[in-house]
Amino acid sequence: MQNLYPVFLASASPRRRELLAHAGYTFEIIVSDSEEKSDYTIPHEFVTDLALQKALAVYNRMEKEQSFFVIGADTVVACDNEILGKPSDEADARRMLNLLSGRTHQVYTGVGICFYDHKKQKLKKHSFYEKTDVTFYEMSPEEIEAYIATKDPFDKAGAYGIQSGASIYIRKIHGDYNNVVGLPIARLYHELNLLF
Repeated sequence: MQNLYPVFLASASPRRRELLAHAGYTFEIIVSDSEEKSDYTIPHEFVTDLALQKALAVYNRMEKEQSFFVIGADTVVACDNEILGKPSDEADARRMLNLLSGRTHQVYTGVGICFYDHKKQKLKKHSFYEKTDVTFYEMSPEEIEAYIATKDPFDKAGAYGIQSGASIYIRKIHGDYNNVVGLPIARLYHELNLLF
């Protein structure tokens, strides 16, 4: 699907930008201004809803003079049926890391796609999610404090980055690594190809 139509990424995440670029897509970034609130409480429904909200928010701001794609994404960590987004402060990051320490949790990324078909003057919406199981080694209180001090947890769901400082605490994963980073790029590629 690369280069057939203009692609817009509705995300400020540098990790998603890198994954999309590495996959060979040419795209522009337009950050979504959606409120990012959802009534869903089941993780995969929650992230899929938010991802589509982000894509639609950008789609609604676009001029409809050509066909184009908008891709939105949202990632959360889920543990003990609790959805963990980005920590609000140090105490919240500490709570999340203590919860994840020595245990297996799930990472969900929802992806929302809006395709505007200029010829048909029609919007086509599509969404999906990917789930990856991640197991942490035990983290000592000192390790948790040292990791929080790096400031790495604060812009990441579940208060950790698998591709950055938390990599030394990841015992194993089951599923798509890129999904944990923030975008299941292989699944996205195949979903786009199935759409067209």
